[in-house]
Amino acid sequence: MKVFVTPADIAKALGVNQTKVLGWIRRGELRAVNVAATPGRRPRWRIAPEGLEAFLAARSAQPPVKVTRRRRRADPQVIQFF
Repeated sequence: MKVFVTPADIAKALGVNQTKVLGWIRRGELRAVNVAATPGRRPRWRIAPEGLEAFLAARSAQPPVKVTRRRRRADPQVIQFF
């Protein structure tokens, strides 16, 4: 059986407010399961470890892609007077 974590646990581990974690869930950035007894009432969210890992991987910083610039070749038929 999987061990699910609550939004409060995630907020504490990441050092953010619990409302920010709930916002990530509402926007669909962080996948969660509603385990409330009755749907349509106050949700009780639980997050699977795989969902949290995917969320953190998507938000992790990536090293910038190094752009190689090519120098323009001078046109041999053009004469420059300076």
